Amino acid sequence: MADDTMAARAPSGTHDVLWPESYRWEVLLAAFAAHVEVAGYGLAHTPIFEDARVFRRGIGDGSDVVGKEMYEFEDRGGRALALRPEGTAPMVRAYVQHRPALPWKAWYATPAFRYERPQAGRYRQHHQLGVEALGPEDADLDVEVVSLADSFFRSLGLASFGLRINSMGDGECRPAYIEQLRTYLDQRRDQLCPEHGARLDANPLRALDCKRPACRRATEGAPALADHLCEPCRAHFDRVRAGLDVLGVPFQIDHRLVRGFDYYTRTTFEFSSEALESAQNGIGGGGRYDGLVEMLGGPPTPGIGFGIGIERLLLACDAEGVFVATPPALDAFVVDVAGGESGRDLTAALRSAGLRADRAFDGRSMKSQLKAADRSGARVALIVGADELAAGTVTLRPLRHSGGQETVSVADVVEAVRSGALLGAGPSGSVGSIGATATDPAASGPVGP
Repeated sequence: MADDTMAARAPSGTHDVLWPESYRWEVLLAAFAAHVEVAGYGLAHTPIFEDARVFRRGIGDGSDVVGKEMYEFEDRGGRALALRPEGTAPMVRAYVQHRPALPWKAWYATPAFRYERPQAGRYRQHHQLGVEALGPEDADLDVEVVSLADSFFRSLGLASFGLRINSMGDGECRPAYIEQLRTYLDQRRDQLCPEHGARLDANPLRALDCKRPACRRATEGAPALADHLCEPCRAHFDRVRAGLDVLGVPFQIDHRLVRGFDYYTRTTFEFSSEALESAQNGIGGGGRYDGLVEMLGGPPTPGIGFGIGIERLLLACDAEGVFVATPPALDAFVVDVAGGESGRDLTAALRSAGLRADRAFDGRSMKSQLKAADRSGARVALIVGADELAAGTVTLRPLRHSGGQETVSVADVVEAVRSGALLGAGPSGSVGSIGATATDPAASGPVGP
């Protein structure tokens, strides 16, 4: 007999986000949208699954993501499909298919799927925020994209994070560098970790980014790609660095930062939280991918973008005690013990007036309904009993302070709740407390619209 005891649990490596935690996600997405849309980026949605070739061509068959982590399947029509492991390739595929006018600047919020060992903030289904900008080759666009990520993190109250940048060169200068790196590492092949020793001939760049001590030691004196750039790539990288300096975006050049996808060219960058464990402290990154559109069948079109892991970002916020998002309280909870239609109609009237209101159902007792009202966090209970129904009134009972209750006419109840006079809490309609620190929710003002 089959064991169904685990059927009602989320699959390994996934997680549920429920209220009130989900409110923080709502505010984060709204804050991100507001932040990037003022720079001309518009929302784009793509399917969560694509033709597997979108990722095999763009990310590369030799990458860990495609080779080990990508969820692939064959649909009923025999098509080879894959769940999206990252956000850039699907956005570029959408550009190739629809050809929006250039420059095309888009942002996204999406789940992504990778089969890997679940860790804190790293799930098999995780979620990403990102932007992509296609069209200009201008280094100033690189500066804009990097500074957008930096300023977004700061707008959440984050302070303990760092930015590393590098240049991956291009098709002109990178091949010669790779051969030089391969020659250098071939003399130290036995010092590399087994994985990168075996993959050295196929892609020596991967060894530079390996975190294992053996590879770190073996690559310590390896030639740096930034020292072997062609003149156009060098000029591009110089302008990126100068632009970040002018905008006050601090960074460090990291010659090991080669990232794992084949589509990257020239500028690459990564943000890391100093408040998280160093092995898993990346909170976002990206780079330029000037050949990706061509890889996916489009015309030569430069591009650059970044992705931010939502779960990891929120862990970084927790570690620093910032971006506290408190859900807004209900303005009123309707306690209907008179029966009939009074509770339904009063709740509808409150909501139509823009107030946050809820009620109990199933004709529960007053005691039960008042307990529900208190659990809801509402500021006031609106009681409609037989006496109130007959008199055309409602009893307002404060739930968050010790003030006395008051009876008002049905016609005046909306204004009474809105004024907050009984509550001692000012006007209703608050959107919750979102701020820089847990101890001072208002320290940085509201985040998001």
